[in-house]
Amino acid sequence: MDLGDPDLYLDSGRFARWHRNAAADAVLWSEPGTSPGGFWSVFSMAACRTVLSPKAPFTSEYGMMIGFDRDHPDKAGGGMLVVADGPQHGQLRSVIMPFLSRAMAETLDEAVRQEVRGLVADAVATGSVDVAATLAPVIPASVVCRVLGVPEADRDMLIELTNHAFGGADDTFAKMSPEAAHSEMILYLADLVAARRRNPGDDLISALAGDRRLGLREVLLNCDNVLVGGNETTRHAIAGCFHALATAPGTLTRLRADPDLVGPTVEEIIRWTSPAMHVLRVATADLDLSGQRVTCGETVVAWLPAANRDPRHFDAADDFRPDRRANQHLGFGHGPHHCLGAALARLELRALLTALTELVESVAVLGEPVQLRSNLVHGYRHLRVRLEPVRP
Repeated sequence: MDLGDPDLYLDSGRFARWHRNAAADAVLWSEPGTSPGGFWSVFSMAACRTVLSPKAPFTSEYGMMIGFDRDHPDKAGGGMLVVADGPQHGQLRSVIMPFLSRAMAETLDEAVRQEVRGLVADAVATGSVDVAATLAPVIPASVVCRVLGVPEADRDMLIELTNHAFGGADDTFAKMSPEAAHSEMILYLADLVAARRRNPGDDLISALAGDRRLGLREVLLNCDNVLVGGNETTRHAIAGCFHALATAPGTLTRLRADPDLVGPTVEEIIRWTSPAMHVLRVATADLDLSGQRVTCGETVVAWLPAANRDPRHFDAADDFRPDRRANQHLGFGHGPHHCLGAALARLELRALLTALTELVESVAVLGEPVQLRSNLVHGYRHLRVRLEPVRP
């Protein structure tokens, strides 16, 4: 079985496979197909942590998703934060981190809460809404565009481009290839970088453009990285929030009674949805991985949703439990490439839950959720819900 086949992740059978493979601490080989050289897959919490550990003999510089390997590397390797290691990764992280930090989240908190409350109020007034296609993309796009310094008028265009950049396997986005979408974004960002070099601001594009250690290529790659990363995964956690609440009736009532539950509920949403489906690494030395010999140069894929439902690590792993404690999930990855945007993602989900507790009595899913056809993003193509207004 080629575990890179996106059709494998279109129905609920994926959960049974992940459960089975995580429980067995399986290490499985996929022959060349979606990956030109084939790859190993790991699923358990322990094995995924091992692969992503800072001390493990692996590199991300050949690429971080299925399709890349040592002989077919990502052209952005070494220049973009997610596919850089060592001093270059540290340098890029030092420039980008302040704009995605907890301090930045606190600065944005009130504006995000107000915007999200307005979006939820509009959705409640509509009655039923496809949150995956409408509400969910808008919230992270608004936040990441504020951070980057993208004009508000351009946000819808960038949402569309990020859809195509990471949704290319889904026929909804067939009119533009991922490569073409990235090229369009790079051209757009190049104009913004040039403008910021003439007139710097207090945004991330200005910080990257003004760092003399970075060439134009590195500046554009990392603007693209933040734009796509900030938009594409969080939107599916936001859509999944509605799905999760529908599976656990009474959650909003509990949150109204105990606001301290909002934090644990955010972590459980991230675990339960696991929007980042896999992370790829290439071995830099021979090693034993859960009893399987992996040789230097071979590719290993860590399946994060499988680790986040590992039955040896989580009780009732398939259930959404708002009060789950000690929730050490891998929803934001692990190790040196732990997601820099985690604080902003948590901010957006907190704002959403707060608005829902104020305005919504209950959430019901209408029809079957339609899964995105992808092996990289674990998310929703369509998710229509009905929002029952809170009782006076």
